[in-house]
Formats: sequence, C-alpha cells, structure tokens
Amino acid sequence: MNISKLNPFAVYRGLPRPVYVMFFATVVNGTGIFVFPFLTLFLTQRMGYDTVQAGLYLFVASMAYIPGSLIGGKLADSVGRRRVMVVSQTLASATFVACGFLDSSPFVPLLIIANLFFDGITDPARHAMMNDVTIPDNRQSAFALNYLGHNLGYSVGPLLAGYLFRHATPWLFLGNAIAGFLAMALTVSFIGETRPDRAELERSAKTDESDRAVEGSLFRAVMAKKGLLAFAGLMFLYQFAYEQTIFSLPLTAVARFGDAGAEVFGGLMSLNALIVILLNATVVSLSRKFRTLTNVAFAGLLYAAGYAGYAFAHGVAAFWACTVFWTLGEILDAVNSWAYIANETPKSHRGRFGAVFNFIAGSGRWVGPIAGGKFIAVAGLGALWLATSGVAVASSAGLAVLRAVTGGKPEGPAAADADAAGE
Repeated sequence: MNISKLNPFAVYRGLPRPVYVMFFATVVNGTGIFVFPFLTLFLTQRMGYDTVQAGLYLFVASMAYIPGSLIGGKLADSVGRRRVMVVSQTLASATFVACGFLDSSPFVPLLIIANLFFDGITDPARHAMMNDVTIPDNRQSAFALNYLGHNLGYSVGPLLAGYLFRHATPWLFLGNAIAGFLAMALTVSFIGETRPDRAELERSAKTDESDRAVEGSLFRAVMAKKGLLAFAGLMFLYQFAYEQTIFSLPLTAVARFGDAGAEVFGGLMSLNALIVILLNATVVSLSRKFRTLTNVAFAGLLYAAGYAGYAFAHGVAAFWACTVFWTLGEILDAVNSWAYIANETPKSHRGRFGAVFNFIAGSGRWVGPIAGGKFIAVAGLGALWLATSGVAVASSAGLAVLRAVTGGKPEGPAAADADAAGE
C-alpha cells in the first residue's frame, strides 16, 4: 500500500533543500505580517480617513507596486534573483522602521507607499527563485509547502497584531520590519544565485517542456502564452474578490461587533491560517486527482459561498463558518494557480513573466479597495458581499471554459493522477 495515500503530509517529502529554506523564511515573514491586515483600521481609526478615502489611499498605494514589480522582474532576469531580494527587501523593511518612530505623522502613508514599491521589486525575484529550484513534477508540493509556511506564521501574526493595534501601534511597523529582515537574511544565507546561465537556457530551448526557454522579447514570449494571459485575467476577478477579506471584512467586523471588531477580525485571520495548517496537505493530496484548472475553477465556488455568507452573518460562529468556506477555496486556488503559472512560464523570462502576471492578476487587489469603499458608501456592506460572491462565480465559470478550451494542460503528478482517474 502506498503510504502517501494514508499520510497526506507525504506530499512535502523529498523536495529540494532550497524549498525548505524558503519555507522557514516564509514562516518568519508570515509571523511578522502585522501592518497590512490592519491597514484599513489604521487609516480610519488612527489617521481619521473615512471608508472612501481609505479605499482611495489603498488603491493609490497599491499602484506603487506596479512599477516596482516591472522593475524587479527585469532585474531578476538580468542581474539575478538573490541580489535583487537583498537590496529591495532591506529597503522595504527600512520604510517600516521609519513608520514605527513617526506615530500618526502624515509621512507614514507615504512610507507605506514606498514599502509597496520595494515589495513589488522583491516578489518577482522570490517567485523566480522558487521556479528555479523546482521542476514540474514537484512544483505543486513545493508551492503547497511554501503556502503552508506563510499560514503557519500568519496563524500567530494577526492575533498579536490585533493586540498591538490597540495597545502599541508603532510595533505593528517595527515588528513587521524585524520579520522582513530576518526572512531575507535566512534566504540569502542558505541559497545561492539560482538564475539559469546561458548554457542552461540554450539546452532548455531545444526541449519540448512547457517551461522551456524562448528567444526574443518579453512581448513575443507573452503573446505565445495566450492561455496563461486568459488565466491571469480571470485571476484578476479572484484577487478583486479576495481583497475584500482585507478591506471590507474588518469594516464588517467592526459594524457587527463594535470595539471588539478589530480583535474578532484578527481571530478570523488566524482561523484562516489555522485551517490552512490543518487541511493544506489533505486538500493538496485530494486535488492531485484533478487537473489544476479544474481545481482553481472549483475554488471559486467555495469563495462565493463564504463571501455571500457575510451578508447575513451576525454572530461570531457564523463569521467563522464563512471563513472556513473561503479558506478552503483559497487553498485550492493558491497551490494550483502557482503550479500552473510556473509550469507555463518560459525559463528565460521567469522574473519578467512574474511581473506581468502580478500586474494583470494583482490589479484586482489594487482596484478592490477603492471599488469596495465606494460600493459600501452607496449600497452597504451586505450588498458588497453579495456582489463579491457574484464576481467569484463569474471567474469560476470563465476558468471552467478555459479548462474546456485548453484541455487542462498536464502539470506534473497532478496530470498523471488525472489521467489515471480518466478525467
């Protein structure tokens, strides 16, 4: 009997050493994510913004990520993943150190914008590094482990951040900065430069692998991957909807529970992370029976159920139940989306493709707050959650169509399992 069928955690075994290093770095970084889950409340309760102003600010701040990501993608492919991460993540953490000493100064929102710019530079290099150290056969498991690491940290971070927000606000920024410094130091201390050299790219270009290197400009490479472009557009809708759990959910918690709303929201974020910790391996093991696009499409239905529930939830238990639904969708989405993207991204353009994908799909996160703030002002929180659920359903339907059109291209062990199941 295959032990992996009895032990879902077997999916994490036998991965390359750098994957485990990145896992531990992600745990550290996830533990210190204090600022952004509470940024809406910081702007409204500490800086005096109303919901429309807060949404507009978050939109403007998120836009700073775009040029950062495009610059970072180019640098990751030309200069190297490791160098880019050292410089950009150091600068990103430094901005939060400054915020910790400025209290409610009007300079703090500007420094948060700077943080997002430098974070944008970091992300393409980090994602390219993960792609470099994995292959199609182990990417689903590698991304699952990295995702688990984020949530191991995040299961602790929001609870601590909820306390800090009420009693020691500067430490939201200082704690976040310390975690960023530590995570960066851990990564660069144990992982060397991973960018493929010219000889490796030339060998890859002669293969028939889905992530083989290609010659030519970024535009040419992107246009040759129209299925991935369509996928990115549909992920825009998922990201738009998911952003409401960061922007609108804390507002909903405060509306339902008053002064206790911040701590209730922190508890929901920790519940989200704990579900990932407890069920991530099981969900990944079960999802390997189906192709990645099938899994991502089904994730949208779970998202929709959780979001719609917030329109009617009043007690804490009801909020927990809604969170369980969309968290299961998040697990399916996160693991399978990144595996699909990695396997379709040319080895020669990993940093730049990561930046382009972040620009297209990530735009949903940037538009989400400003659209959510205006929608709430006009129609209220209940209507916002019903509309958000509808967006998730629409994206799920689009992914089902993409799956039918493309045939759900094979990706590693998931494809083998799918073929065995006769999907």
